Amino acid sequence: MGGNIVVVLKGYPRLSETFIAQELLELERAGYNLHLFSLRRPTDKACHPIHDEIKAKITYLPEYLHEEPMRVLRGWMSSRRLKGYRLAVRTFLKDLLRDRTRNRIRRFGQALVLARELPGDTDWLYAHFIHTPGSVTYYGHLMTGVGWSCSAHAKDIWTSPDWELSEKLDNASWTATCTRSGFEHLRNLATDKGSVHLVHHGLDLSRFPPPEASSSKRDGSQADDPVRIVTVGRAVAKKGLDTLLDALALLPPDIHWKWTHIGGGVLYKELAEQITRLGLSDRAEMIGAKPQEFVLQTYRDSDLFVLPCRIAADGDRDGLPNVLVEAQSQGLACISSPISGIVELIEDGRNGLLTPPDDAQQLSRAIEELVRDPVRRGQMGAAGARRVTTEFDHLVEIKRLLALFAEVGVEAGYQEAAQ
Repeated sequence: MGGNIVVVLKGYPRLSETFIAQELLELERAGYNLHLFSLRRPTDKACHPIHDEIKAKITYLPEYLHEEPMRVLRGWMSSRRLKGYRLAVRTFLKDLLRDRTRNRIRRFGQALVLARELPGDTDWLYAHFIHTPGSVTYYGHLMTGVGWSCSAHAKDIWTSPDWELSEKLDNASWTATCTRSGFEHLRNLATDKGSVHLVHHGLDLSRFPPPEASSSKRDGSQADDPVRIVTVGRAVAKKGLDTLLDALALLPPDIHWKWTHIGGGVLYKELAEQITRLGLSDRAEMIGAKPQEFVLQTYRDSDLFVLPCRIAADGDRDGLPNVLVEAQSQGLACISSPISGIVELIEDGRNGLLTPPDDAQQLSRAIEELVRDPVRRGQMGAAGARRVTTEFDHLVEIKRLLALFAEVGVEAGYQEAAQ
């Protein structure tokens, strides 16, 4: 078998998913020929430099079936002649009885187009996220007979019903996931426990080299040089940003600080209104999504990283936010919550602090503690940087992924990343 892989993604490119772009680039460097099929067109106005380095061709499937009816019709007319079409239809109808949504129908329509437009030399299908992209890839696999595997992350694991996860796990050749908690959950749902693998994302340390300057000595006592607190992440419920704003409002008046949030998200307007309501407009700013080089410089200019994650009402939660790994690589002390894979990175009291989710008072006390003690902040930041360097190097993790492709016979040519 060759090394031509079709990668199915929910959206591409996305500023918030640098971990996917990093993986795609390393697969190309390893000698794989990639063709990306995205279920959605990009919504971000900018992209990271790494996206320009990825050479894979991109095909955008119909985001809504009614927008490209002839393309969907051609997909159906072509796919119905495939040997696995009837099995795919039976599987889809069984799923539809348990999930009677337009989204389910859209997934099957996108799979029809995927099956028709697959390059003729495709050796493997690989889905990023086990929910929507996983469904499109699963149906496409049934129609075409091309083998498939999946990478599961966070929301897709925790908001998908167990029946759906179990059936995909049992059908895919292998599934990788990026946190211990996600790994254990999926493994419990899989008939073949050995088909589920833990593969951390890791960080490309060449893009996040250690800063030249030492950690700052700001302690919040100077009005003209406030402590700089930064948060990077989408404005969505699971990030706990409303709790963070409440915590900032509780800080003693003698502490001078400035908070910067980088990222878009559906709660952006709501959080901006909360800032105004709490009287924080002169010290808190939300500046939207930014390219990676801007984020890197912001890490280096800041004193403390805070991301108080929670489990959202619908069960959604983070795995291990890559931004925590990025911030620690720059020697930033981090405050977060003991949710999912965060505990695999942050050891409370050693390389950061962990506070209970939704507890603004404890979070405020933790922020105050590290704001007033720059020496301890620096020690935690240094410990975090060492941990990232020794345990979260992406070149170590990509070897595990390359081995999974090799085990199913998908062989690359030039194995640069594995050396």
